Amino acid sequence: MSEKLRNIALVAHGGAGKTSLAEAMLFKAGVTTRQGRVEDGNTVMDFEPEELKRQTSISSSFAQAPWKKHDITIIDTPGDQNFFTDTKLCMQAADAAIVVVDAVDGVKVQTEQAWDFATDFEVPATIFINKLDRERADFQRAFEDIKTSFEAPKPIIVQLPIGNEAEFKGVVDLVAMKAFTYDDSGKVSAGDIPADMKDIVTAEREALIENVAEADDALIEKYLEGEALSDDEIHNALRKGIRSRTFVPVLCGCASKGVGIDILMDFVVNCLPSPLDIAARQAVNAKDGSDMALAPVADGPFAAFVFKTVADPYAGRLSIFRVVRGTVGADGTFFNTTKDTKERYNQLLTMMGKEQKPATGAGPGSILAVAKLKETTTGDTLCAESEKVKFKTAEPIATLITFALEPKSKGDEDKILSSLNRLLEEDQGLKLERNTETKEILLSGSGQVHIEATLEKLKRKFNVEVNLKPPKVPYRETVKKKIRVQGRHKKQTGGHGQFGDCWIQLEPQPRGKGFEFVDAIVGGAIPRQYIPAVEKGIVEASEKGVLAGYPAVDFKVTLDDGSYHAVDSSEMAFKIAGSLAFKKAVEQANPVLLEPIMKVRITTPDEFMGDIMGDLNGRRGRVLGMDSGGKYQVINAEVPMAEFLTYAPDLRSMTGGRGIFSMEFERYEEVPAQIADKLLAELKSQREE
Repeated sequence: MSEKLRNIALVAHGGAGKTSLAEAMLFKAGVTTRQGRVEDGNTVMDFEPEELKRQTSISSSFAQAPWKKHDITIIDTPGDQNFFTDTKLCMQAADAAIVVVDAVDGVKVQTEQAWDFATDFEVPATIFINKLDRERADFQRAFEDIKTSFEAPKPIIVQLPIGNEAEFKGVVDLVAMKAFTYDDSGKVSAGDIPADMKDIVTAEREALIENVAEADDALIEKYLEGEALSDDEIHNALRKGIRSRTFVPVLCGCASKGVGIDILMDFVVNCLPSPLDIAARQAVNAKDGSDMALAPVADGPFAAFVFKTVADPYAGRLSIFRVVRGTVGADGTFFNTTKDTKERYNQLLTMMGKEQKPATGAGPGSILAVAKLKETTTGDTLCAESEKVKFKTAEPIATLITFALEPKSKGDEDKILSSLNRLLEEDQGLKLERNTETKEILLSGSGQVHIEATLEKLKRKFNVEVNLKPPKVPYRETVKKKIRVQGRHKKQTGGHGQFGDCWIQLEPQPRGKGFEFVDAIVGGAIPRQYIPAVEKGIVEASEKGVLAGYPAVDFKVTLDDGSYHAVDSSEMAFKIAGSLAFKKAVEQANPVLLEPIMKVRITTPDEFMGDIMGDLNGRRGRVLGMDSGGKYQVINAEVPMAEFLTYAPDLRSMTGGRGIFSMEFERYEEVPAQIADKLLAELKSQREE
């Protein structure tokens, strides 16, 4: 039943202990007989070879933990910036987020980004301060960092740690007003609050009551009148405040030792929202385009959205979806509104790490999977044909780095493209394109680790190997001087010869204006039927410039004179004449090389501004201005693309992973002479080789 479901996403920066927390919850729930450890490579949630090698999650995984007659669906998301698109897309399916904060390191950049996603999707959150047993762990310092980092909703303390670092042994629950201590085996005992903690517990309990009363007017009255509040009243107020995002409760523990995990699971069941508590999801009526709000009811027409795809070379495509409205049976038919097609499925599945278990059916809020849907991919809407609806789903995070792929084995290009397209189905953070100009296969992602992990999967799943290279920069050529030349093509063979003669005037155009052709022929110097052939010859010749073979842009050609032969002239002859004229004119018109300039937006904590500005200057960048974005500074700049191909790892290194950037093409500009000379010399030597 939907009211007994809890869908929670574990989110945080990498290394905060999300996977360890998921493993502890599964162990406490009796799903596993021993708690898996990331270091030992034996966890339920991290199972891909690429994850085991790096000891970090690179893809979200799912499991169900039954707890006190409820079913908790755990979504363990990646914390590495390279794989954060998966985190973003999977958070859409959660009813609440547990934000994990390392008690030693505090809030880090990906934790902040996950918080932003929760805000964007209006997902209620709870914070769990983890690793309190570690050296230099400090609950109060971590809480202050949380308050500074997350101003709204307001963080409020619900639990306090008993002991710290190696002496950490339990938590005080400020709702139940009990101390829960754990032995070395993780067994819990409930008892009285330690005497040395009574003052701080009393003060924090008062603060908690004041905070939760804000979510319930009746409770405020009772509190102000000095009446005691029951545990149920506090839980109800907590539930209400979490759901309305008035505040965010802060709990604590140690996942690796199982400390505080059972109390956290009680809290999930008692205070976090069920699918029925969540607001109606916005959709569009596929028939007339009108807006709809779909409430999570079991008796409405079925509607769901696919938020993740897993590509398996043997089992085929696995589509993971969340039911928004209605119910679904063990087998049957969906209508895919996004692709406008019917999809037949034979089995409904629940996910448990890498395993799937058959399901008999499900209602609103259920997270399920089906195999081998023919057309369905991530972001698609599945619904009943009786009422076709379409959900708007989140966009992937913009890619930051691009590499050219070169097959290790000749003739593998088509295999690379088809296999990578399969991997793109499961990883929306990747982008694949074939550049017709440079004849390269380009793979873009969130960072070098993202690309490398993808290529490891490519080899493991599809037995395709590639080499990585920086992509070629798509330079352009243009002219700076006005010139008038003749293009003459005359060839005499047996029978008809070939004759075409034209005079053209070549001149530069403003940057970005493109190519313009002007027919200024008068008196029939060139017959009308041959003039388009001259233009065609010029266009074809401009596709390979005279400097380095790059396309020529931003020039104007005026055809103003010429001559023809009544017998030997033809379209082909005039096309060749036009081509010869263009090449001759460019050589004399001061040709120059142009490079793409990118518009760049860099977001960084204030303390790294100096390093970033200095680095941008070293990359021939121009800073256009700066904005303040809360705790962060935003630098707007323009930088040549050639200087920015490897920026992602460099920014990561400069800012300790806390800086992010986006870029888009702005315009072409002339390459400075000394750089152009060096570049042309390199290109010449490459051609000679």
